[in-house]
Amino acid sequence: MEFLPAWPLTITPLSSFGLLLLIGSLGGYLAHRISWLPSITGFMLVGFLVGPSGLGLLTESVLKDSRILIDITLALILYRLGSSLNLRFLRQSPRLVVIALVESSLTFSAVFTVLWLFQIPLALAALIAAILVSSSPAVLLHVAHEVGAKGPVTETAKSLVALNNLLSFLAFAFVVPVLLAEQDASWQQILLQPLYLLLGSALFGGVIAYGLHFLTSRTQTAAQYKMALVVGALMLCLGLAQQLKLSALFAPLVVGIIVRSMERDEVVSALEFGSAFELFFIVLFVFAGANLHFAELVAFAPVIMALVAVRCAAKWFGVSVSSVLLGQTVRTGASSGLLLIPMAGLAIGLVQSSGQLVPEHAAVISAIVLGAVTVFETIGPPIASYAFRLAGETEVQASAAKQKKRQPQHPWQAQGTVDVDLSALYAPEPADAVPLVQAEPKRFKFWRW
Repeated sequence: MEFLPAWPLTITPLSSFGLLLLIGSLGGYLAHRISWLPSITGFMLVGFLVGPSGLGLLTESVLKDSRILIDITLALILYRLGSSLNLRFLRQSPRLVVIALVESSLTFSAVFTVLWLFQIPLALAALIAAILVSSSPAVLLHVAHEVGAKGPVTETAKSLVALNNLLSFLAFAFVVPVLLAEQDASWQQILLQPLYLLLGSALFGGVIAYGLHFLTSRTQTAAQYKMALVVGALMLCLGLAQQLKLSALFAPLVVGIIVRSMERDEVVSALEFGSAFELFFIVLFVFAGANLHFAELVAFAPVIMALVAVRCAAKWFGVSVSSVLLGQTVRTGASSGLLLIPMAGLAIGLVQSSGQLVPEHAAVISAIVLGAVTVFETIGPPIASYAFRLAGETEVQASAAKQKKRQPQHPWQAQGTVDVDLSALYAPEPADAVPLVQAEPKRFKFWRW
């Protein structure tokens, strides 16, 4: 009977999308019931429980088929992050560039030193250090949305993460030729392949950005189609980048940066994806949780723990000190530094790219970086939430500040009592006045509830 489906059924990307959403919703409900648990941690927890290292409901083949969903999610996130970075503003205020360069250089040097002390080959250590320079835009955007964070620290952190990811990709592209040279690759592969990956992705992203800007500027009167234009341009960018063997991570980031820099009225750069964007966040973090492998974490545990500690210290110290030296307050610098600690999306993407470029080192790179990602995705959301509270930019803190401004300033108003002299209203009773009969006093009983 050919009309019956083949058995066992195979999970398609569409069905895996639905499965990831359903599983993620359970994790979100768990986080909702436990007030101190960030929703990202809940998504990752249920992802791990049903993943290959847990119950095995999501197998390796299912996760592999779901990769296109993660690519779409990362493209949307990196575009949104890139659109928060204005090149004209950076030219007028180069302070952010200085902070990003100091922090990225310090992180790269610290991670490279730790890997060298653990006797990792120098070129491989440099590649891993370049990947670990990156920060997680997904954690930053999701936690900011979750706590309603708005303010200068939030916007500064978005710009720093965008610059940070840009520098991480540049460092990655410059280190890859060194590893290729050690493998006796041809000079064309050593020089032209990384150059094609870097410049090709940047040029391609610029072309897509110009086309998107042209279309949106010509259709401003039809604002209802902005979302369709942006998503369509990003899907086209992602699909063509994969076919052209360009970076599906770097190109969307470039699209966001160039669109924001070309616009004068923020036609689409300030466009919010809305609540539907939350669906892709859920899929991303459930997928990340399902990909956690504790065997890798145990095998490289000493290296990973050292890298986590050193990277956290380098990120926080680099941003905090450079911010204070450039005129920011200690609280602003400290909270901005904490927001750069989470690491996820770009690091995972660069691990996959390195597996294609230098497959001989793929196992070591994957074990160390994904092991570190495991830790950072666990501690990242609580750290980001604390950083927003430290900066005083959460929605609850903003509401409390507004309420405080509305409170009366005078002491007698604050106490709710007014002292009024009633002596002028007193008049003596006449001598022939009839005395009133005193009524029996009434007794009242007060109950404590």
